[in-house]
Amino acid sequence: MPFSLSVQQPVLLWLMLVLTGLQSLAAQDAFDLILLDTKPSAAGLQVVPGSAQQVTNRDGYDNQPFFINNQQLVFTSSAKNGSSDVILYNFETKKFTNMTRTNEVSEYSPALTACGTYISAVRVEQDGKQRLWLYPINFGEPELLYDDISPVGYYGWAGDVAALAVVGNEVNKLVFPYGKADLQPIAFDVGRCIQARPNQRSIGFIDHSQATSTAEGIAYTLKAYDPKTRTIENLGPTLPGSEDFLWLDKNRVIMARGKDLYFRHVRKKEDWQRFAVVSVPGYGSISRMALSPRKDKLILVMDRLK
Repeated sequence: MPFSLSVQQPVLLWLMLVLTGLQSLAAQDAFDLILLDTKPSAAGLQVVPGSAQQVTNRDGYDNQPFFINNQQLVFTSSAKNGSSDVILYNFETKKFTNMTRTNEVSEYSPALTACGTYISAVRVEQDGKQRLWLYPINFGEPELLYDDISPVGYYGWAGDVAALAVVGNEVNKLVFPYGKADLQPIAFDVGRCIQARPNQRSIGFIDHSQATSTAEGIAYTLKAYDPKTRTIENLGPTLPGSEDFLWLDKNRVIMARGKDLYFRHVRKKEDWQRFAVVSVPGYGSISRMALSPRKDKLILVMDRLK
């Protein structure tokens, strides 16, 4: 079955990719990970023609990808019993390894810690608490982090400290834990995507409190928090109708809406530019993305159609 990616701007190559073996079976709230080989360029990101392939292909929830190095990816995967685990995928061996192996609790939003020895994840515990846990790469016993901060919805690392989105009745409050007695509020209505800014000490997030309605959807505000100065920088509007962003570098951001990919330079006064349209039979919109450290692999999370 054909996989097509048509480039809309000259900053990237015009190309057509072919993805074989896709199944049309789909389910509601089911997602798969699609891999594209890429390479950086002076103007953006180039996709290697004919490189697209599935990382996962099943009627279930495979989502929230994060590269821990250039050859290994972690993501959230739901089990048949309803619980979710963190799965490690190796691109060289094409093998999957369950990192958490828990039946009674669920883990979400995996990431690599700054020290490189733990996979962090939000753990939904048996009593319903949602807190941040650390899972050793060597499969040692997991450790609880920030035991007094709950319920954690999402988070992002800024060095060795995690900015945490604490789930409220209606909104998510973003906080930065300098210490137990110094919990710094950053914003009081944030989105689910919290990402460290490359080659910067700041961490990016989407502020939902500053929203504008457009024909394409709601546009929020992209901001960055500097933990050292405790200041917030406004980086302009997000892509209307999109909830997640991906840093291409310290100044360029990628977002997706439907099957379209866009980028914007946060230092320039310019609109979002569509650079690709991704179409995979049996799949709908792109919801999340992950880019490898060498920028030679781009993972797209796409929903399986019913």
